[in-house]
Amino acid sequence: MFGRGKGLGSSLTKTRQSFFGRIASLFQEQQITDDTWDELEMLLIQADVGIKVTTDVVESLRDEAAAGRLRTPDQLNAALKEHLLETLQRVQRPYLQGERLLNVIMVVGVNGSGKTTSIAKLAKYHKERGQKVLLAAADTFRAAAIDQLKIWADRVGVEVAAHQPGADPGAVVYDAIFAAESRDMDVLIIDTAGRLHTKYNLMQELGKLRGVAQKQVHQAPHECLLVLDATTGQNALNQAKVFTEAVGVTGTVLAKLDSTAKGGMVFAVAGELGLPVLFAATGETIDDWAEFDPEVFVDALFETRA
Repeated sequence: MFGRGKGLGSSLTKTRQSFFGRIASLFQEQQITDDTWDELEMLLIQADVGIKVTTDVVESLRDEAAAGRLRTPDQLNAALKEHLLETLQRVQRPYLQGERLLNVIMVVGVNGSGKTTSIAKLAKYHKERGQKVLLAAADTFRAAAIDQLKIWADRVGVEVAAHQPGADPGAVVYDAIFAAESRDMDVLIIDTAGRLHTKYNLMQELGKLRGVAQKQVHQAPHECLLVLDATTGQNALNQAKVFTEAVGVTGTVLAKLDSTAKGGMVFAVAGELGLPVLFAATGETIDDWAEFDPEVFVDALFETRA
């Protein structure tokens, strides 16, 4: 059964013990004061919840307090938790909706974000659900990228469609789709180049790959997943904006979630970009991978354990 690795809740220790732990301490005060609002706003921004989401949430809470619905720090704590959960639930949806013969998934993200290992974990996720998986090595600009993908594919036990370094990425995608269909694969996962050199070049390159997939398979790609390094905080949000404009990202994968004290960026991605988090890489092993559950995530942030 998949999921033997670290779970979503247990991966949030650093985030919970840092900023959200200080928020919990804030709610142990005897009453709500002007200082409470100022400190709450500061802590949420420091946790990378984002200025827009922080402002919206704090203003809503202040309005509720002014109307007499929030009178104690405990009530404020519960209301904050509810507002943050609502931010995530507004955009959350199931992964890969609908039934089809071949699911085509494009995976994008900058170099170093954890993209290759996330692809391997996603491949394992599908394989352990009885599906046949093919990986497409469409990051042809770095020979190391192709080699890394092949190494991970061997570990997981799936096949790779690859050309020589420097080959046309569009040709790789074309051939990979042909191979996937001829071998009765259920899932094709396309790795892409992670160079954020200029927005124009990125849009041209990824747009071309998307076009190749659309011509070969109806409504492909069926998911375009953006891998974000959770440790980069607001930089991840900026990356998400560029990639969403370039290729129409449908959901995000949070890599290195266990290594960050700023897991609040999940709320910024959902609240500012309207993108759901679909998976989280919760550790370094191949099994440290979890479907993202907003309730589990928010509950874990607000736990009071050490």
